[in-house]
Amino acid sequence: MTVFWNEPDFDDHEQVLFVRNAASGLTAIIAIHSSHLGPAAGGTRFWHYADRADAIRDALRLSRGMSYKNAMAGLPAGGGKAVILADENRTKTPEMLAAFARAVEGLGGQYVTAQDVNITQDDMLEIAKHTSHVGGMPDQGGDPGPYTARGIYLGVKAAARRALGAGDLKGVRIAVQGVGSVGGGLARHLAKAGADLILGDMNADKAAALADELGAQAVSAEEILTVEADIVSPNALGAVLTEESIARLRTRVVAGGANNQLATGSEGKFLRDRGILYAPDYVINAGGIITVLRHIDGADEDTINARIDRIPDRLEAIWQESENTGEAPDVVADKMAQRLIGR
Repeated sequence: MTVFWNEPDFDDHEQVLFVRNAASGLTAIIAIHSSHLGPAAGGTRFWHYADRADAIRDALRLSRGMSYKNAMAGLPAGGGKAVILADENRTKTPEMLAAFARAVEGLGGQYVTAQDVNITQDDMLEIAKHTSHVGGMPDQGGDPGPYTARGIYLGVKAAARRALGAGDLKGVRIAVQGVGSVGGGLARHLAKAGADLILGDMNADKAAALADELGAQAVSAEEILTVEADIVSPNALGAVLTEESIARLRTRVVAGGANNQLATGSEGKFLRDRGILYAPDYVINAGGIITVLRHIDGADEDTINARIDRIPDRLEAIWQESENTGEAPDVVADKMAQRLIGR
């Protein structure tokens, strides 16, 4: 534990495990932040980190975020996260996944894993051969992306009502960063609702193809956060909201599904000071984890959708408390979540 003790993102995590299996090439970190409400749950990320300190930081921050997300979503689960440190060639083998799965199994159900960045459904099937402590499997709802996208869509509608006074999204100009499973699904919901879309992605061809499909505009990944829009929706990797990037925003709302959008966790005040409404990411993007963890309490499809339908109400409660207290929405949300996990 002492290796993690002085990390700035260490937040009284219950366990932080360094996992190494030289034969398979596995190096991983599993972070359990809280089990106050149930088993620590959160996906596994497969990523090449130039500096291993960044992997530790990711595991600590993401696991804390899962504690808050699961608590605010009303789920009987705590928060955890795992990162597998990929080499420069992004080598991933069944042996590596099996070694990781055995580490999860060794925790005896304290941690429940699922898909995350660069871990596919096929990877999860491989992991599930060696541990039962997995969520989001084909017989447990499958791909969480569409559920995440629907929850974000509902949150974007709530933000448009709150900040723009918009009864619907017809003609509302929305810039969507990232058009993968979640961002692409969100874009389709928004297009169907009549929004005026601008799309950007690191894969320019993918953004252009979706823009053609939806009658939207495509811009470069570098431009997407600076275009003039009513709403900006980050749906790629996190840490995109820095003091500098916030100063360049030309929008009234930031509402998207990327995890850990605030680069250091303190940028919410810059958004507030600029009069930009912010939807805390772990509240608006909870649709995925709601369906992934359905097996914990046996929730059926109607219960899953009812839980997702409550996302706008949670956001409204945060925004109203923010208005009443003057605290930024991210601070308000964190305090609500901390109370829920007994801290």
